[in-house]
Amino acid sequence: MKTALITGITGQDGSFLAEFLLEKGYDVHGTIRRSSVDYRERIAHLEGKPHFHLHYADLGDSMSIIQVIGKVKPNEIYNLAAQSHVQVSFDSPEFTADVDATGVLRILEAVRQCSLADTCRIYQASTSELYGKVEEVPQSEKTPFHPYSPYAVAKLYGFWIVKEYREAYNMFCCSGILFNHESERRGETFVTRKITLAAARIKQGKQDKLYLGNLSSLRDWGYAKDYVECMWLILQNKTPEDFVIATGEQHSVREFCYYAFKHVGIELEFKGEDADEKGYDKATGKVLIEVSKDFYRPTDVVNLWGDPSKAKKELGWDPTKKTSFEQLVKLMVEADMKKVAAESAAEYVKTNLAEYLEKGIVK
Repeated sequence: MKTALITGITGQDGSFLAEFLLEKGYDVHGTIRRSSVDYRERIAHLEGKPHFHLHYADLGDSMSIIQVIGKVKPNEIYNLAAQSHVQVSFDSPEFTADVDATGVLRILEAVRQCSLADTCRIYQASTSELYGKVEEVPQSEKTPFHPYSPYAVAKLYGFWIVKEYREAYNMFCCSGILFNHESERRGETFVTRKITLAAARIKQGKQDKLYLGNLSSLRDWGYAKDYVECMWLILQNKTPEDFVIATGEQHSVREFCYYAFKHVGIELEFKGEDADEKGYDKATGKVLIEVSKDFYRPTDVVNLWGDPSKAKKELGWDPTKKTSFEQLVKLMVEADMKKVAAESAAEYVKTNLAEYLEKGIVK
């Protein structure tokens, strides 16, 4: 039985990867940070399983990383922990650098200090944001990097320090350059969940309007559950190499909105340009989407489009046989429709609880 350690196991990717590895017969260990708030809803269904274990550790604390790695002695490490929100990185650049850059170094050094450099394979979650102010489309492993946010700059250090340890110490460590990958487990502050939640809330009368940034931004969106398979394949490869993980297709934020609202029965029509553009309900003429400059970033990446040819050729991972863009949007919308309906039901019960108690409907 192989042993895997996943940092960031409570996140979208970490929860999907944990499920995937457990199905593969791994003994799965994950790191979580101490908190007074329970944020483990994505992995709650895994707790209690015989081959699923959690440990307290923090990428900002090298001693905690060394302790966990020394105790678990993993065959594979998947470093998915990060401050992963681009906009937040402008507000908290120092914290982002400490976790997303130096945190990677702490993982690599911990493996060396625990004498596991020859036996432990390491996957580093890199990002398409490395390409930033893109110099060519689509972007491949050979495309020059031009990071365009504190998040991307920190992740670039992580990418290069992995490469350095691979060459300097002959360690099996690789980076997966993941393009945007979403799911029903995506955090609600990310634009895709913001859109699907808004579509569900507007449909159910819980929200009037959605405010977004640049509707013309182009992204290569895939399904996170599909992408964790490629992470695993990268560490099963004969040689340690870096790979782009993407669908090879590109869509705008505007398109994402269109399909999200379409799946709740609302057809959008967009009029205007740039900051004056609005999305209308075609049937009623009501404005449902507006652009707000509050959501523009100091430097904004507008054109990300991945070329997954290398992963397809060398790993046998074919994104064309995975979840399509429309299927992804539908999955997310359906989950959020259920979420909003459940919240509405709970709100209704809470509002009427006193009356229910008085009438003996509930005890």
